Amino acid sequence: MNQKKSFLKLTIIYLILILIAMAMLFPLLWLLGTSFKSAGEDIFSFPPNFIPEQFTLENFITVWQNYPFETYLLNSIIVAVLTVGFNLLFCSLAAYPLARLDFRGKKLIFILIVATIMIPFQIVMIPLYIFTVNFGLRNSYLGVILPNLASAFGIFLLKQAFEGVPKELEEASRIDGCTELGIWWHIMLPAIRPATVTLAIFVFIGAWSDFLWPLIVLDRPSYYTLPLGVATLASALDLNWRLIAAGSIISIAPVMLLFILLQKYIIPSDASSGVKG
Repeated sequence: MNQKKSFLKLTIIYLILILIAMAMLFPLLWLLGTSFKSAGEDIFSFPPNFIPEQFTLENFITVWQNYPFETYLLNSIIVAVLTVGFNLLFCSLAAYPLARLDFRGKKLIFILIVATIMIPFQIVMIPLYIFTVNFGLRNSYLGVILPNLASAFGIFLLKQAFEGVPKELEEASRIDGCTELGIWWHIMLPAIRPATVTLAIFVFIGAWSDFLWPLIVLDRPSYYTLPLGVATLASALDLNWRLIAAGSIISIAPVMLLFILLQKYIIPSDASSGVKG
């Protein structure tokens, strides 16, 4: 009887998970199928037809040749890579003393940092814009990445990871004469590599898909990122969904590829393996 209940419970759980997965994948599958459909095929049929009757790359070729998607792609890569680099640097530098050093007010500082997660971006958007304009950072890569130079989530994540590193590694390094920056660079960062890779992936996806802030600080198409390029494409093509779908696939493909390549690193690591008994 218990086995039947367990089987029924497991079946219900799987069905719920399958329904959730289908609901999440439906827009992506429709987008992917539409991007390969020819001009004569119906893209709004019901039930939807995800597999094109005749595969064609014409939509991708048209988008790439007639619109500066190469520029949009390069801008997105520059913005995302710089954002990841600054985040890893500043968040790790802030998280290390909060996790490993003792000083007055440490808990209060950490609480204030984490509390900023509750502040919506729209509240600080106007002060950030004024700051960006006053310092002449509009229509620049630095102006786009300014709000994401560091994040409270990144500091929290890396602090938790630093706290999991055995103290023996840190003490042995100090005995060998290593400075605090040396411990941070040579000991701590390698020990929390899965956490840094996880943070890098989340920051990269956020920077790559950001639309609102680039829309505010950029008005030169030569600095547009892919989300702005796809939005421009949508308005310019009078809702030609095949070309819009092709542009959207070009926009999300690098992020999907990055996640597939790096997902094996998003696993817990045993930092204590560096300690010999």
